[in-house]
Amino acid sequence: MAYEVRITGSAEKELKKLTVGIRNRLYARMLELGEDPRPPGVKKLEGEELYRVRVGDFRVIYAIQDKELIVLIVKIANRKEVYR
Repeated sequence: MAYEVRITGSAEKELKKLTVGIRNRLYARMLELGEDPRPPGVKKLEGEELYRVRVGDFRVIYAIQDKELIVLIVKIANRKEVYR
């Protein structure tokens, strides 16, 4: 069962600011989330129904909507800035 991967406008905006190499790595990882939204290494954020996955120094924060089979990418940022 594959999930549809959707990106919020703010996450898309952050993604466009990054270099092509980093952007391609992030896109590849986000597509993998469509196949397995809870891969090894994923962490659930405390107090929220959000998950995060690492891609080098960047973090992808996302929500999983199991009933609709959707992975919603909420935020993409450097690890130093992502939790602010």
